[in-house]
Amino acid sequence: MPDLIIHVRRPQGWTEPLHIHFWDLRPGRPGSAWPGLPMERGADGWYRYRFEGAESAHFVVHDGQGRQTPDLHRAREGWYGSDGRWFDQGPASRGRGQPRPKARPVPRADLAPVGERRDFREETIYFLITTRFYDGDPGNNFFCRDRIRFDAQGKPIDPHWRGDFKGLIERLDYIRDLGFTAIWITPPVENRSGLDYHGYHPYDWTRIDPRLESPGANYQDLIDTAHAKGIKVIQDVVINHSCQFGIRGQVHIDHLPIKYYVPQGSEQGRVDHGPYQGNLGNYAWPSRDDIDNPLAPPWWRERHQRDPEGREPLVDPLTGETVPKPGYRPGRFFGIDPSQLDPHWYHQEGFIMGGDWESAHPLQHKHIAGDCIDLATERANVKDYIIGAINRYLDMGVDALRIDTVKHIERGNLLEYVNAWKAHKPGLFVFGENLVKGYGWGDLGGGDNGPSQIRPWWYTRLGSDPRDPCSGGDSGFSVLDFGLFSTFRDTVSKGTYGGTGQILSMDWIYGDVTKLVTFLQNHDVGPDNDFKYRFKGEQWMAAAAYNLLWTARGIPCLYYGEEIEFMKGAPQDVEGEKDTLDTTGRAYFGDHLTDERIGETQAHPLYRHIRRLNQIRRAIPALQKAPMSQVADWGSGMSFVRDYPGEDSYAVVGLAIGSDQPIQVDGVRSGTYRDAVTGAEVEVHDGRIGFRVRASSAGIYVLDGPGKIGEDGPYLR
Repeated sequence: MPDLIIHVRRPQGWTEPLHIHFWDLRPGRPGSAWPGLPMERGADGWYRYRFEGAESAHFVVHDGQGRQTPDLHRAREGWYGSDGRWFDQGPASRGRGQPRPKARPVPRADLAPVGERRDFREETIYFLITTRFYDGDPGNNFFCRDRIRFDAQGKPIDPHWRGDFKGLIERLDYIRDLGFTAIWITPPVENRSGLDYHGYHPYDWTRIDPRLESPGANYQDLIDTAHAKGIKVIQDVVINHSCQFGIRGQVHIDHLPIKYYVPQGSEQGRVDHGPYQGNLGNYAWPSRDDIDNPLAPPWWRERHQRDPEGREPLVDPLTGETVPKPGYRPGRFFGIDPSQLDPHWYHQEGFIMGGDWESAHPLQHKHIAGDCIDLATERANVKDYIIGAINRYLDMGVDALRIDTVKHIERGNLLEYVNAWKAHKPGLFVFGENLVKGYGWGDLGGGDNGPSQIRPWWYTRLGSDPRDPCSGGDSGFSVLDFGLFSTFRDTVSKGTYGGTGQILSMDWIYGDVTKLVTFLQNHDVGPDNDFKYRFKGEQWMAAAAYNLLWTARGIPCLYYGEEIEFMKGAPQDVEGEKDTLDTTGRAYFGDHLTDERIGETQAHPLYRHIRRLNQIRRAIPALQKAPMSQVADWGSGMSFVRDYPGEDSYAVVGLAIGSDQPIQVDGVRSGTYRDAVTGAEVEVHDGRIGFRVRASSAGIYVLDGPGKIGEDGPYLR
């Protein structure tokens, strides 16, 4: 049996030597242990590795400094260039100016098993707040002590912790039918806060919050069931901060037990706050205490198992005053004193204010809010704790990670975490949230008032020049595409594509633009002038936005409920003092997923539209993995080319918004093109393709393509 030989050219900015880590060799033989084995250096920056007696192999190549290729697979000798393309001949044989070799087409099943899908660009993502999605087990419901909704009789309704893993498991088929192949869930680890249903106030990274689990429906059950249905699981991870109570078993933050808090004008035992009868202590715990941290001081631990009514006098060791006492210093119960935090775990520089939000040092050393306490993420003990905790979930089968509050962590520090997880699970896809309400170009200009060091593109690169993204290569970390999202305020939200090309012309600033996660809205922002409401434009505008997101570079992500215009125009989060979740974009969605109503939900025009877009994207590798070229926009339309030679996939895309549009693109390859939307066929001999697209629809003309995919709807026809 001949040996399999692969050649890899070292990209600019990578250090030497290169190493290769491999697995799943055929015929079966052991893979390598991370970081793999050194490759043989050749001429002109090429490296070589010989798999003796192997027919095929899966592998990644890396430089040992956090830079690595995507997961690769090869079944014949090949040359992998620094531009990410495979060639069947070496550079000497190809010669300059010779036509690019045609790759062999890759057969595609409807949806390959999770373990065989190694390139996350093949996926589309459904993002949901687990506690607001579907309630499978009312027995684990829980009211936070803030923003409780009451009915006309004063009865508390709509528990904040309402959806759960059991409900999500029961409705995975709904997500799969909609065509999504990955679910992004909010952080599932144990939380503590007055409003912690969303998961972004971690208290114990090593434990899954019991308010999400049920008998026969724990986190492992969710992962296993999702995988059995072909759905990947993305776990949301908070690195930057903990809740205001510290971290169970690691560090305690000083304050008084909340069961001793009495509002001004009241008295202990008379608090009437829904399920919080008598005091604001945790009503679900017999002790009515708010934490169970073994590192709490002795006087706290001594009270933890008794006095649930909070009536026994307690002397505040800080002031000598006795509680319960009406109106006594709320900050001693709910707040923190930054100067008194343990410096081994926390920064001590106060809270972010005013201009701090556009400056790197305060963003990365001050606290976001009273229940988001800034961790000293650069310290070894913090890194060891969080990295080790998340490794356990990767071992359980978590497929990808989404990182919260990226700009609040210095880039090099963040990459220490990311690279550790990628080393633990080679090929892991990791992306993060770096919220900007503009293009996010930083020092490159464009009206951005923040420096590059806190902007999204900076985290996808490794260079040190804030005005030159190309001063460093791909960091291996991707981000949510807030730059493209920000254009929607002035484009699709007003029924035009005009100006979209401006942001796409800056795609070169990212390490790998094809791995950006694109979206129209999420749990924090929407595409309006205030960036705070669920999309409230016309339905055809939303359809046109999805046409762009599903055909442009990047990985599309849909926020739960978008498929039926759920809570259209509502604020994404609570605003006023008395707002409750049912009035916001975070309202409970499960009423639309009951057996009685799910058919109505699945008949919604946008549901059908998104399902078809998922079918089309899944069948065309160029829509998944290729960069964009020849981008043109003219208000009522757009056109561009997607060329992915790795799977010999080439598509010309035309989009129309508001009215029918003629599309013409020059400089395309010759051959037979078939439209995935209408099935129309066009022969190209002179490098020019022309076709017509109906209003708010798309033309997706694929060279040697399969023809029409899916069924016509009101927005793809």
